[in-house]
Amino acid sequence: APIHLLFCLSAAAHCVLTAFLCMWVLCNAQSNSGTPVIQLRLAGENRKHHEGRVEVFYNGVWGTVCDDDFSIYAAQVVCRELGFVDAESWSPSAKYGRGEGQIWLDNVYCAGGEKSLAQCGSNGFGVSDCKHSEDVGVVCNQKRIAGFKFIRNQGLTVQVEDVRIRATYAHRKRVPITEGFLEVKDGGKWRQICNEEWTEMNSRVICGMYGFPGEKRFNVKSYKLLAKRRKKNYWGFSVNCTGNEANLATCKLGRAIELKGNSTCGKGMPVVVSCVPGRAFAPSVSTGFRKAYRLEQPLVRLRGGAMIGEGRVEVLKNGVWGTVCDDNWNIRAATVVCRELGFGSAKEALTGARLGQGIGPVHMNEVECSGFEKSLTECHFNRDSLGCSHEEDAAVRCNIPAMGFHNRLRLNGGRNPYEGRVEVLAERNGSLVWGTVCSDSWGTMEAMVVCRQLGLGFASHAFQETWYWQGDSSADAVVMSGVRCSGTELTLDQCLHHGKYVHCPRGGGRFAAGVSCTQTAPDLVLSAQVVEQTTYLEDRPMYALQCAHEENCLSSSANKADASSYRRLLRFSSQIHNNGQSDFRPRAAPHSWVWHECHRHYHSMEVFTHYDLISLNGTKVAEGHKASFCLEDTHCDDGIQKRYECANFGAQGITVGCWDTYRHDIDCQWIDITDVKPGDYIFQVVINPNYEVAESDYTNNILKCRSRYDGQRIWTYNCRIGGSVSSEAEETFPGLLTNQLSHR
Repeated sequence: APIHLLFCLSAAAHCVLTAFLCMWVLCNAQSNSGTPVIQLRLAGENRKHHEGRVEVFYNGVWGTVCDDDFSIYAAQVVCRELGFVDAESWSPSAKYGRGEGQIWLDNVYCAGGEKSLAQCGSNGFGVSDCKHSEDVGVVCNQKRIAGFKFIRNQGLTVQVEDVRIRATYAHRKRVPITEGFLEVKDGGKWRQICNEEWTEMNSRVICGMYGFPGEKRFNVKSYKLLAKRRKKNYWGFSVNCTGNEANLATCKLGRAIELKGNSTCGKGMPVVVSCVPGRAFAPSVSTGFRKAYRLEQPLVRLRGGAMIGEGRVEVLKNGVWGTVCDDNWNIRAATVVCRELGFGSAKEALTGARLGQGIGPVHMNEVECSGFEKSLTECHFNRDSLGCSHEEDAAVRCNIPAMGFHNRLRLNGGRNPYEGRVEVLAERNGSLVWGTVCSDSWGTMEAMVVCRQLGLGFASHAFQETWYWQGDSSADAVVMSGVRCSGTELTLDQCLHHGKYVHCPRGGGRFAAGVSCTQTAPDLVLSAQVVEQTTYLEDRPMYALQCAHEENCLSSSANKADASSYRRLLRFSSQIHNNGQSDFRPRAAPHSWVWHECHRHYHSMEVFTHYDLISLNGTKVAEGHKASFCLEDTHCDDGIQKRYECANFGAQGITVGCWDTYRHDIDCQWIDITDVKPGDYIFQVVINPNYEVAESDYTNNILKCRSRYDGQRIWTYNCRIGGSVSSEAEETFPGLLTNQLSHR
């Protein structure tokens, strides 16, 4: 088709005529081979810019494609026709929503080498027995074909090879880059955009896609001076964004701009974008990554995500954290959450508890946001969450700034990219060199930070010996030691460590630190209700506690106690759920489990839980520990099969969607309070206290209850998962009062 007709002539009348002719050509033209000329686009809700429902422009009308006989080869043709290098997958059954109007193609068959979907076999245009419930969708590789010639019509979305913010020379060493000339890559060349029709909404979208929550003003005079001295190569179109788009590729293409060499954009200059970074990503020189990551999240937080900027959405109401139901959850609401937390726009609005199930109440349902609210709590929503379960918890993935963290760390010698010896880039004698990390004190928390920094997900294991992984011999020297992480850091060098003064008694080599990473992780959560409802006291004679005594389940005073004396035990049941995305398995292999003759069972973990009674000033007054003598699926949610049981030396673990119950009447399921005086206390249970097994969220591993003991009876109340059980100020967010939808 004669695409060159798109270029406007000098007069406005010629522009109108050209646009008309272009549409006429696209509607009616046949190629030399007789193949109809079509145009494709991706459409639909809750999608990224490189995925969506396939729509075809033919005979002046947009229509969809039926999923009958569609294949990955057809998806490849679609993606390449749209300027992407390849297809990753395709989806039947209107995954991206049902289209409207025509279904142009049915029974599409492609070999994969066709230049256009119109060249593939089909029933013919408009010949279909499908419904829009069968509309097909594709996911393309994000990478664009270099030098690809896009077909453009005003009103369609912006299609370019790439977009960048080009910083001035003075700002190029800053990380992240927050300000500079905006450039788009088209036809293999970087081009500027004329600012004559540029709006704040356009800048908002650019900042959002680069991981920044907002835009700000900049020094126009200095950029005008710079622009005068630079050779300009303008792009031939303007851009129309509403401000809610997650990417420039979903903004509408504006009018064609007359390109007149140096006279182009005579009343303006190249577009400059200046963005405000979130607190965690404040600009610094490239070596300044040592500030600890401390993000204030007063009303909204993310939990259970593998990467920074993703997770299950949780909101605070009256001092209690709860989740958001996914009914009507969309990219606008997700973007409000992301910007509120200091990230950019949302890449994805996730439904169906894709990032794990939460606990506690469901605070918000049927959330409706304009996209411009300062907080999710300002959006309209329905307080009634009847019918919503944690299987419908909403989650987000946000755009985050390019910090270059992954360039300062690498894994070497592993069998796959997700494992290996940890090697870091460190400054030695004025130059940057690669070296290893001392494995003294190396554990799961440190491995978690490494995997997150590399964008590889959660830690699966932390290794203190890596002799079986042959790393780079030039990087054998230890350059980092004494590493201690809290688990919230963005990079390994934000963790506590010895700095330039390395101290590693065992040396590197075979004892260099290593990790393996995984995309999913378990998440254990204790049922607060079960603990609160099952606590009671029992006085039990010492002669009936011999096995428990051998396993250190009694306080130290029991060592001198007479066999006929009694111990006072605070008994309770614990029900431990796996709400994560993968099974909880003991780290130790079965051959290393320890056999306990007295109780005749294996311990698969040295310590699985800690039980403590603590005074109100934080002093332990009684304690016990619960070795994991058996991890199994006691019960599971409907439709989930039990996978683990202890009988006959079976496999141990807790399946996703199942729970392990330790009944109050089994040995060691207690705290020995024989020596405790009457008073008010905090009863505390911690699961996986030594972080022996990696989880997606450790903050929900602790349960605290208030307890009152009068010497004969005990009352346990106000049990909470995570956080404090002291008298908390009632915190309410205005949205729950002013924006509730009373009738739905």
